[in-house]
Amino acid sequence: MLKKITLLLIWVTACVNLKAQTPTDGLMMPHGQLCILGQYSNSSWENYWQGETKRSNSNLGTVTTQSAMVMGNYGITSKLNVMLGLPYVWTSSDVSYITGQKGFQDLSLFLKYQLLERKALGGAFKIQTTGGLSTPVTNYTADLMPFSIGIHSKTASLRGILNYTADFGLYVTAEVGHTWRSNVIVDRDSYLFHNELVESDEMPVPNVFDYSARIGYINSRLQAELWYDAFTGLSGDDIRYNEAPQATNKMVAGQVGIFGKYFIIKRLALQAAVSQVLSGRNAGEAFTWSAGFTYFLDVNKKAEAAN
Repeated sequence: MLKKITLLLIWVTACVNLKAQTPTDGLMMPHGQLCILGQYSNSSWENYWQGETKRSNSNLGTVTTQSAMVMGNYGITSKLNVMLGLPYVWTSSDVSYITGQKGFQDLSLFLKYQLLERKALGGAFKIQTTGGLSTPVTNYTADLMPFSIGIHSKTASLRGILNYTADFGLYVTAEVGHTWRSNVIVDRDSYLFHNELVESDEMPVPNVFDYSARIGYINSRLQAELWYDAFTGLSGDDIRYNEAPQATNKMVAGQVGIFGKYFIIKRLALQAAVSQVLSGRNAGEAFTWSAGFTYFLDVNKKAEAAN
């Protein structure tokens, strides 16, 4: 009875909690350098908001979504990066008789461009923009919430990023974004939307507006960050009383988190993050933790050496 949060929190986990030169931060990969990210994430909740009313999920107990993500980020130039990621996701509940789903979810592609960099106030100001696309790679079921591994919607996103990094390592970043999502086909021929019967197997999925703020410290050895992220559906209805969520629901959530990364050798870093949803609408009060690594390769130098 509530997994709609999982799909967006999985997406948020994939795009926010990675924190290694991602679509939402103020960092860029140098020209010719490839960053490979491997990460495990675990998100669980037992309380949720039905509309704006907070409820316990006693029928299912604690619902858990786990994912293993591989993501690559390559510096085409020092001002243009390309990112590609694919998560494998599996869901479960500690008391439900329903079997969770598992499988590869959505392939995501992002281009990130640095529009401007100016030295000032003992540091540098940067303005960046990121555009992205995602599409499901398997025919997973989108209409079995809270056990669906995703919403099975194709998406396109655009965001703007403003970053200031002081020469001694302190930084602040602000980001705003908009994601457009396609309708989805579900395994039924009718559904209720805004309490009206719709005789169709095609469901509209609300577009999403998101924003975030981060403050942290970074140097050649470590990075530490405190962040706040929020998103809101721009249309949609509320979860009906004692019914499961569906793709038409308007979801809203705000979460706070911390992130840390440490280079154990020059090219290899370990990283971890935790976050907690503080407020929401048609969303779960999820606690998420993740751990992973990043490995850096100088692709251009390897190609030159081969020649």
